[in-house]
Amino acid sequence: MSESIRAVERALDVLLCFTQQTPELSMTQIAEQVGINKSTIHRLLATLEKKRFVERDPLTGIYRPGIRLLQLAYLTLEQNDLRRLAAPYLRRLCELQRENVNLTILDDIDVIYLEVVESAQRVKLAATSGQRLPAFCTASGKAILAFMPEEEVKRIIERGMPRYTPYTLLSSSELFENLHHTRELGFAISEQEFEDGINAVAAPIFDRSKQPLASISVAGPAYRLSRERMLEIGPQVVDTANKIAQEVEMAVNMAL
Repeated sequence: MSESIRAVERALDVLLCFTQQTPELSMTQIAEQVGINKSTIHRLLATLEKKRFVERDPLTGIYRPGIRLLQLAYLTLEQNDLRRLAAPYLRRLCELQRENVNLTILDDIDVIYLEVVESAQRVKLAATSGQRLPAFCTASGKAILAFMPEEEVKRIIERGMPRYTPYTLLSSSELFENLHHTRELGFAISEQEFEDGINAVAAPIFDRSKQPLASISVAGPAYRLSRERMLEIGPQVVDTANKIAQEVEMAVNMAL
């Protein structure tokens, strides 16, 4: 067996240490489970952390599954159940708010639209499944970023925060303040940050360990979707996201 294949096997063995019963592990615990010396485990963990397959708590040194694994898990769900499970809730929210409703996941520095339910309004947004938008200046993206580790967010915004409109947040301090407010509210708001005249409100879909894996948003013209209206409907978006999360968790439990 070549050394490169052995390294892949060892990295997979490290990832398989994390289970529902042991979602967080120290480097010593991982080394004991895999049966490899700590120096080798340290190198493997450093590589996995760089690629975002694991994340390390800077205070405790404890490791947990990273956002890339969660994205892959949701990609699998998306191909099988996520859209199906979310669909009735998205349609209901669209009928209630009479604006486009979107289901998105984070991919690198962007959010990808998995599903778009269009409103019946004569004036509505043109959005399609598969569309990519920058995470830092969209409600869908900020709803996920707000609940991610700060170091992960820093790595994303270090890739650039270009100006799209006069309302785009251009500094990390502005963004982190906005994300702090998002955590307090439980939902994110974007006021013409990516596109002139377009507002949106979004909430994260959490897994059982309260990690954000996806988000749903209500988006529409700013003259209809005012800040006051977004603050009013934000809790309804959160409630819908929570119901979808419950459906997904039940589906996962049944598949175990």
